[in-house]
Amino acid sequence: MGRQGVGEVLALDALLAARTVWPAGKSAARVADGEPTGHAALDAVLPQGGWPRRALSELLLPADGVGELELLWPVLARLTAAASPVVLVAPPYVPYAPAWQAAGVDLAWLQVVEATPRDALWAFEQCLRSGACAAVVGWPRTADARALRRLQVAADSGNCCAFAVRDRRHAANPSPAALRMEWTAGAWHVRKCRGGQVPPQALHLPVSASAARSAH
Repeated sequence: MGRQGVGEVLALDALLAARTVWPAGKSAARVADGEPTGHAALDAVLPQGGWPRRALSELLLPADGVGELELLWPVLARLTAAASPVVLVAPPYVPYAPAWQAAGVDLAWLQVVEATPRDALWAFEQCLRSGACAAVVGWPRTADARALRRLQVAADSGNCCAFAVRDRRHAANPSPAALRMEWTAGAWHVRKCRGGQVPPQALHLPVSASAARSAH
């Protein structure tokens, strides 16, 4: 085998090891290397056993305040308790500090970046690339597939969990996100999960919409 052929084999082995691709006709091996979500039912159906690390997760909603914060609070609480920085980029409302504290989030490790819709994507990407954040939650109002791909790459290079909260009208559009979840009919539906099969069942997680609204 020539030098070029050896290089191609090594490159393919690296891709397979990273689970970027997997052999056709075979299910990707489940490796529990995800960031635990804090919701046992969700961890049980995700390929990595939790939120994908170094990757973008997309949460698709009919409106702000249907429970997306309660979905994320357990992981954000655990990360901040470990003195790991978490950043919120352009949230639609001012976070209500007492609710975040009640959810277990250490506010000393929580930062909020206010940005216009035009600047929010840039700020989101820079936080991800910095390597200083354990997780970044953003509310990008204008993001096409190219912009989302940049966020995915930034999350990977910055070793960060990225969460993009978006309107569910984008569900019909392709996305480079490793995980896509949509809130509809009172439950979370996994629409895409890299490295595994999309679970057919909806997830009725313990989320209170009224409590979530009070968090803003």
